[in-house]
Amino acid sequence: MPHFITAIFLVLFLLFHPAAIAPVQAQINITEAESQQLDALVKKAFDATDAGEFVAAEGYWTDLIKLYPDNAAGWSNRGNSKMSQNRPQEALADYNKSVELAPNYPDPYLNRGAALESLGRWDEAIADYDRVLSINPQDAAAYNNRGNAKAGLGKWNEAIADYQTAMQVNSRFSTAFGNNAIALYQVGKTDEAIKAMKNILRKYPNYTDVRAALTAALWANKRAGEAESNWVSVENLDRRYRDLNWLKNIRRWPPSLIADLEKFLTLKS
Repeated sequence: MPHFITAIFLVLFLLFHPAAIAPVQAQINITEAESQQLDALVKKAFDATDAGEFVAAEGYWTDLIKLYPDNAAGWSNRGNSKMSQNRPQEALADYNKSVELAPNYPDPYLNRGAALESLGRWDEAIADYDRVLSINPQDAAAYNNRGNAKAGLGKWNEAIADYQTAMQVNSRFSTAFGNNAIALYQVGKTDEAIKAMKNILRKYPNYTDVRAALTAALWANKRAGEAESNWVSVENLDRRYRDLNWLKNIRRWPPSLIADLEKFLTLKS
């Protein structure tokens, strides 16, 4: 099953992993003992994040920042912890500090773009993703996330172009494939979208977002039996897809897909 955090079209909140901390660490000239202390805090923070303990992770990143206030990775990752607690405005302040400290590294811009998206500041998010791509033109996540921001502006065809570029850059980037299929449905390419969704589910059968989208698409196309069959898996995997408010405001599906899933949920054809 692909791993993702939902925001607009499954935006990725990328972490600075320990290897990415090294360049910043080198700039602040710390001792070997201090380096070991930093590494221990980083490990605790990532372990807490992997366990879904985001409050604890935030605390570890705060401890690291107190010790090494010029470590850009610490600020960016504390922002990630706050985003995971649905505190985007506070996360934005951390990302701004990370960008200030490491203006030539892509991750702070990518993370800040995701926070800006969650606040509906689409154009600013796009500017951050553009900056990522100016640093690394092969960053698939930046193309995917820029597509999300363009979708937020209702520029669906431009979003599709970005998703498909992300797919070309990284052929194993399942999130971009799912976003592309969902966006194709929004622009009326129904058969192409359904085919794409089915292909994704052959490889990732527990990809709940795509399976829920396929349910809506099949129901709207009078294929009730297939729709019902797919919905059984959705119900077992993630019951949030029954919540239309969540779909609209948190997951942020496109309007046509929400409308068709609502018809399915209310058993209207």
